[in-house]
Amino acid sequence: MLTPGRNVPALELPLTIDARFALSDQKPENFTMLVFYRGKHCPICKSYLEELGGRLSDFTDKGINVFAVSMDDEERAMVAHDEWETRDLSLAWGLSEKQAREWGLFISDKRPDSEEPEKFSEPGLFLIKPDGELYFQVVQNAPFTRPPLDQLLEGISFVIENEYPTRGTST
Repeated sequence: MLTPGRNVPALELPLTIDARFALSDQKPENFTMLVFYRGKHCPICKSYLEELGGRLSDFTDKGINVFAVSMDDEERAMVAHDEWETRDLSLAWGLSEKQAREWGLFISDKRPDSEEPEKFSEPGLFLIKPDGELYFQVVQNAPFTRPPLDQLLEGISFVIENEYPTRGTST
């Protein structure tokens, strides 16, 4: 598990738009938000990322760069890119199991007779300050229940307006 107030691991991955994502290149006004999702096999991920894609400007208007990240290979990631209505939400793919574990994500094995890949990460959401320090994290071991976007936006607004400090640093 990552510790709030400390730097997060480096992360560099391809995007479905034939570009690369490098966390170290992000210079947001307030935060970079990484939404780790299970992959194209997950209908809950699809719904959440479609909602997030439709609300992307609510986050970017608050100075937040948003990226969705999965362990999917390029072929699976491109299906999500082409078939899901995520709009301008950037989708990064190719996260390795080692990288997922560095971020403290739970790893699941394929269920027999499912469309799941052999291994994939469970969901996580991270807010990272411009200097690479972890501000906030939610990590789950199952696909159910994601941080509600309205509640997340309200919390982020409060944090920005009140210069609310990073919590949980004495872990």
